[in-house]
Amino acid sequence: MSTSTTSIDDASSSVADFAPKDLAEQMQQASMQASQLLKSLSHPDRLLLLCQLTQGEYCVSELESLVGVGQPSLSQQLGILRKDALVTTRREGKQIYYSIASDDAWQCYICCMNAFVPKLTASLLA
Repeated sequence: MSTSTTSIDDASSSVADFAPKDLAEQMQQASMQASQLLKSLSHPDRLLLLCQLTQGEYCVSELESLVGVGQPSLSQQLGILRKDALVTTRREGKQIYYSIASDDAWQCYICCMNAFVPKLTASLLA
């Protein structure tokens, strides 16, 4: 079994292999993805829903009582999260259960909560 090591010179040359145009294109694509994620999370009710979903999978009626958002708004906000692939659903009989589907959404949520509610973040990560 052979092992591969990368020297500092090797790492420097691999970074140098990226032309500024390639790097600019990658940064533009990453910026677009980040912007879309932040747009998806820009509504307070969607952040509340995401917060609740960090605790596990819930059906719509459970989310309604836990988050305190009325049914019409709840359905609208869940629809946006679902359309943007931040949550996933499964059906069990007449109930639809929601859970977090996006690691990016989870990471963005943790970052926001760490900035605004550090004690909550510590308890979520424990």
